[in-house]
Amino acid sequence: MPQYCDQTKEMKVRTTAYHAKEWDHKKYKTKSAAGTELKYGEVRSAAADWSRYPLGTKFKIDGLPFTYVVDDYGSALVGTNTIDLYKMSAKEMRWWGVRKVDIKILEWGDYEKSEEILKGRRKYRHCRQMHDALKKRLSSAADLPTDA
Repeated sequence: MPQYCDQTKEMKVRTTAYHAKEWDHKKYKTKSAAGTELKYGEVRSAAADWSRYPLGTKFKIDGLPFTYVVDDYGSALVGTNTIDLYKMSAKEMRWWGVRKVDIKILEWGDYEKSEEILKGRRKYRHCRQMHDALKKRLSSAADLPTDA
């Protein structure tokens, strides 16, 4: 398992899939946790634990032509190395299922922006957990991955 305090850009991760009409996403419709529209084109949305893959992290999955950007999160992802990929339909979500894939980080996201957004959402347990982990990570800035 990769260490998130190093400069790792290539790693194997567990992926799952979600879509906007799932029961726990219905109230958000097609909005991400970042407040933007979920993306599904050459650039696609992904959800992750923002203390591991901060908001704005861009990556590619080996063998696929798309670039994914972390702009969402989910309570089941907190504390895991799982990335949830946005899909347009339940059929496509089920087809993806659960897969271990090789990813290449193109650009690490913004830990400070992730922390700022989560700070205002601490009433939710999963946001509080990510926020606490981010505060620890930010207090030791040397542990943050960079694009160098």
